[in-house]
Amino acid sequence: MNPILLDTHTAIWASEGKLASRIEKMIGDAARREQLLLSPFSAWEIGMLVQQGRLALTSTAHDYVRALFGRSGVVLAALTPAIAVSAACLPGAPHNDPVDRILIATAAAYGATLLTRDRRLLEYAKLTRYVSCIAC
Repeated sequence: MNPILLDTHTAIWASEGKLASRIEKMIGDAARREQLLLSPFSAWEIGMLVQQGRLALTSTAHDYVRALFGRSGVVLAALTPAIAVSAACLPGAPHNDPVDRILIATAAAYGATLLTRDRRLLEYAKLTRYVSCIAC
């Protein structure tokens, strides 16, 4: 089974228990295999959401991110120079959100399935077959 890379919103919802049971099981199985990936850019996105008032936390953004990335089975998906270049040179016509482009390139580099609800990412995956995505 492929590793799973969580899109930022999926990671947030997973930490809040707001995902369907089949998705929670998929995430739990990947964590047990130590194949549950999070990008450091999700940490940045969470910080930005808090700063913009779009995400309310009961702790600081630093503590939330530390707990999220410190969960058992979570693996940091490193941003390598190869992934950074790949994000800039994606095939087809992905939208221009730099974080989404990095997540696409990261999933492809790790052979991971990207778990997302983002319609643009799901459509890109369908059209290009460059990356595997599952809707959550």
